[in-house]
Parts: sequence; C-alpha cells; structure tokens
Amino acid sequence: MPAEHDPDAALMLRVKQGDGGALTELVDKYKRPVMNVVYRMLRDATEAEDLAQNVFVQVYKSAHRYQVSAKFSTWLFTIARNLCLNEIRRRSRHPADSMDAAHPEQAGQPWQQFEDRKTLSPPDSLLQGELETKIEHVLAELPENQRTAILLCRQDELSYEDIAEVLGCSLSATKSLIHRGRETLKQKLKPYLRTGVWRDPK
Repeated sequence: MPAEHDPDAALMLRVKQGDGGALTELVDKYKRPVMNVVYRMLRDATEAEDLAQNVFVQVYKSAHRYQVSAKFSTWLFTIARNLCLNEIRRRSRHPADSMDAAHPEQAGQPWQQFEDRKTLSPPDSLLQGELETKIEHVLAELPENQRTAILLCRQDELSYEDIAEVLGCSLSATKSLIHRGRETLKQKLKPYLRTGVWRDPK
C-alpha cells in the first residue's frame, strides 16, 4: 500500500526518519483505541496502561524496520495483540502475580472504564452502566480470537481484511469469528436486546 493512500503510514515513515512530532501525532490518535483493546483483552487497568504504553515504545523501536506493506493501524494492532498474548501467557505461568484491578468502592467493578466511541448513551445511565458491565463480562468469556476480532471490528480504521491480517487467519475465518462472537453476545445479552439499548455493531 503506497504511503500516500494512508496518512498514518506517511507519518510512520517520518518517525522512521527521526521525526518525533510525527510519533506524537500517532500516539495522540491511537492511544485511546489501543488502550480500549488492550484493557478489554487483559481486564486489568494497571497492566493495560503499562502495556499500551509499551505498544508505542515498540512502534518507536521498530521504526527503522518499518515498511509500508499494510495500513499503519493494522501493523499497530498486530503489535498490540502480540504484546497482549505475551502477557496472557506470562499470567498463565505466574497466575499469582496477576489479578484484575478491582474498584476499591464497588466490588466486582473494574478500577477504570475506558470510553468507547461507539458506545451508545441512552437516557437511562443506570441501565447503560449495567449493560456495559455485562458486555465486559461476556467479552471476557469469549475465546481470545473471537474477542480480539470483535474488539478490532469496533475500530473505524480496520476492515475485515485488516482484522484478518492482525489475527493471522483467512478473511472467511475472520468473518466466522466475528459472526460467532456476535451470536454469543446476542444470546447472553437477550434482556438488553429486548429493551432496545443494544445495537448490533457494524
């Protein structure tokens, strides 16, 4: 993909040439989407913040090897997913070292929720909060590939083809993962579907 077709890839080429301002632009644009995906994969606010920062450290460290072979966002979320998988594997080896950061005043609630651009804001904030909590729990129960596919599907910058590249699987397999993940979400969120609060993404 030519850099002129992807402004973010053009920015990354400037980073490759030592342009710190270009890196700042990319961080400002993607820090929230990266944090959202990382947090929902790890379910630990403190570790998610550290790992999200490490994503951009890796972007900087890898700048000299960067080639415009795909969209910048695809490359970025591939780095994010790989770092998350490494952390998940580390947790499985050292389960006592990792635990969800619980909110000190609300048992069972995560310490921090990150704003999602596509989250609806109905008038009934209590119902919305309950829905968001339920969605978080259902997402956490999905197999990793399904969960990651669903999370990436919520990023405007990524097409199904891009998501397939991040996941390292075929386009048809990616669509199947997204379909199965959505069906699971629908089944477990039926009470909210009936209220009209939930809307099927994309």
